[in-house]
Amino acid sequence: MLVKDFMTRNPITIAPETSFSEALKLMKQNKIKRLIVMKDEKIVGIVTEKDLLYASPSKATTLNIWELHYLLSKLKIEEIMTKNVVTVNENAPIEDAARIMEEKDISGLPVVDDAGRLVGIITQTDIFKVFVEIFGTKREGTIRYTMEMPDKPGELLEVAKRIYEAGGNIISIATLFEEGKDSYLATLRVENIDHEKFVKSLDEIDVKLLYYHSN
Repeated sequence: MLVKDFMTRNPITIAPETSFSEALKLMKQNKIKRLIVMKDEKIVGIVTEKDLLYASPSKATTLNIWELHYLLSKLKIEEIMTKNVVTVNENAPIEDAARIMEEKDISGLPVVDDAGRLVGIITQTDIFKVFVEIFGTKREGTIRYTMEMPDKPGELLEVAKRIYEAGGNIISIATLFEEGKDSYLATLRVENIDHEKFVKSLDEIDVKLLYYHSN
C-alpha cells in the first residue's frame, strides 16, 4: 500500500500573498484544515487552521470589529505559514507517511512525485482510514484473536495452519514487538472459523490466547 493509493489528489493551494481572510474562507468552504502554499509551481509553505487561530487577535484585544477586520485583511499567509515543508513521495509506503507525521508531530504531508511536483496531500484522517481497512473492522461475521507468541520462526505458521484446519479465513494480521522481550503480540481477524475447534487446537503449540472479540 502506497501513499498515492490513499492521498487526496489535486489539493487546494494558495499563493504566499493570499490574505488571512481569504485562506480562512477557503478552509471553511471546503471543510479542510490545511492549505499548501505555492509559488512558481513550487511548494514554499503550508498553513493550517491552527496557524490561523494563533495569528488571530486575542479576545482581550481593545481593537473594535472594523479594526480587526482591516488588520486581518492585511495579514498575508507568507507571514504565518510554515516554510520548511516536510513532504512525502507518492510511491512511499503508507507506513512511511505515518512515521514521518509521528516523528515530526504534524498532521498532514504534501505528496510529491519523483520530480518534486505536488500531486496530492495525505493527512492523519487518511492514515486512520488505512488502519481501519487493514484491520478489516468493517467486515461483519469475524472474530479478532489476540495472542502472545514466542519470537521464533514458524510459530505464526502453526497458528495459520490451525485456523485453516478449523475452516477459517484470515482477513488481517498485525504484530506488536517490544524491545527486550522474547515474545510478541499477534492480532488476527478471521472469518468462517470453528471457534471452539481452533481454541482447543492452540493447546498443542506454545501460544497463549489472551482474548478474542466477535464482530
